[in-house]
Amino acid sequence: MLRKSVYSLAAMIAGLGAAFAGTAGAQAADAQPTNAAKSACVTDAKLVPSCNVLWGAAAGGFTGKPRDLELKNWEKLSGRTSTIFHTYHKGDEKFPTAGEIAMSSDPAHPRVLLMNWRVEYGSNWRNVAAGKLDRRIDAFASRVKSTYANKKFFLILNHEPEDDVRTDARSGMTAKDFAASFRHVIKRLRAQGVNNMVSVVAYMGNEKWMAQSWWKDLYPGNDVTDWIGLDSYVSSEPGYYHHGLFGDAVNRRAPGGDGFYDWAVKNHKGKPIMMAEWGAYHRINRVFDKSAQFNSVLPELAKRPAIKAIVYFDTKRDQFGDRDISINSSARSLSTFRKLAANPLFNVQVR
Repeated sequence: MLRKSVYSLAAMIAGLGAAFAGTAGAQAADAQPTNAAKSACVTDAKLVPSCNVLWGAAAGGFTGKPRDLELKNWEKLSGRTSTIFHTYHKGDEKFPTAGEIAMSSDPAHPRVLLMNWRVEYGSNWRNVAAGKLDRRIDAFASRVKSTYANKKFFLILNHEPEDDVRTDARSGMTAKDFAASFRHVIKRLRAQGVNNMVSVVAYMGNEKWMAQSWWKDLYPGNDVTDWIGLDSYVSSEPGYYHHGLFGDAVNRRAPGGDGFYDWAVKNHKGKPIMMAEWGAYHRINRVFDKSAQFNSVLPELAKRPAIKAIVYFDTKRDQFGDRDISINSSARSLSTFRKLAANPLFNVQVR
């Protein structure tokens, strides 16, 4: 839903919009994020927690503002440090950036990077798979080894590939081309010695795309996929597109098919699932309380143990400028979200 236009932040509407006003908002801004460093739950070599669920966020979407500063503000607002810091990059951009490295090197607020990269930017998946962009891949590998070799990180390649798929074989952008591209990048990075990378394939999981005959061809293979990701949202506005609760975002299904969660656990048993982007929205200037959506998260996670991480995407306006996905669009929404964020289920120590 939020799509790759997140990369074109300069072209998007600037500013967070009207800030949450009132005493509750002021108190939230002064709150100190909780620190889960002493949790008994720890991550393994693939960043899978031994218990509990990793908590994360991407804040400041479509504002053009520095993502690290926006995340720090969001952490104060929500009351918890985001163990996962979701960032976005494309093509030949040099990353991890100094700001991203600093955010994940803060001993008081431990964070792990979830870096989202459109490797094929300016080209196509077939060219990536054929090795025509290997110089770009190798440059990233060299940068990671020289600046970030001692920290594990998540890497998503071309998140939400579904609406980039073209069925014309000449396009270089078929579902099979995506899978081949993903395989090539991950295998080449591993061969280059990038051993601290944890790979994530992140779907849009929309029922429109899941109903397509080619959808099954997107999966790049268990050997190159460490986590299965999903970017999915629900509306708090009754009668509006995808109105529902957290469970609807997690297990949305195509007519006659499996829900996304059910598909993942049935076909890729043992793979951890990440809500790489999630959120609750309503239309701009049509404020609806999001408490029902936020209150539905914990019961749903209890029913779906394969979900090992949830990462909120917070923005006052989406790329179309008509949906508010922020946690503080109303005082009650913020209060409910802060209660969710404070739950010990999200206490995990990254190792």
